[in-house]
Amino acid sequence: MLNDLIERNVRWAEQRNREEPGYFARLATQQSPEFFWIGCSDSRVPANVVAGLDPGEVFVHRNVANVIHSTDMNMLSALEFAVEALKIREIIVCGHYGCGGVKAATEDLPHGLADHWLEPIRRLARAYAVDLSREDSAESRRDKLAELNVVEGVRRVAETPIMQRAWRNGVSVRIHGLIYGLKDGRLRDLDCTVGPGHFQMEAAQ
Repeated sequence: MLNDLIERNVRWAEQRNREEPGYFARLATQQSPEFFWIGCSDSRVPANVVAGLDPGEVFVHRNVANVIHSTDMNMLSALEFAVEALKIREIIVCGHYGCGGVKAATEDLPHGLADHWLEPIRRLARAYAVDLSREDSAESRRDKLAELNVVEGVRRVAETPIMQRAWRNGVSVRIHGLIYGLKDGRLRDLDCTVGPGHFQMEAAQ
């Protein structure tokens, strides 16, 4: 299987060079992505593919169910590097319908370490139990919970000292919440964008 993977890579690299001579030489000189993408590790949701972007156009952090933990040093380091070093001004938290992590968070089954990781989703499910109960199926309840997890993720990214410092320093960076549909391949805006104006409004209250 490894040999097959390497052969696929060779064919892909040769095809890219034929279609766009100098493609890899250009990418090797620097990365200048426009977006920082915080998404799910699900193999069906590769950031640059679903967004129609080239690899050099998106800086990516992924984890199970795109959960934002305030103690996740991996995510925080990537966020800081994106904002301060790469000067990215558009951050995307992206979940997806049919998320296995969200499903696991709603099951009364042991999932090992994943149970600890998914605790924020279980808290959301308890907090929005009444709203979720209005959905007509277990699948639609999980999909609604996936949306709530994205909205909560946007809020939690906005609350990090990294973002608070950037906004205080006048950096015009925005955080958006998107959800991806596995069944139709479409990204949807959850209308929960947070930017410096929002931060200033809250700080004044």
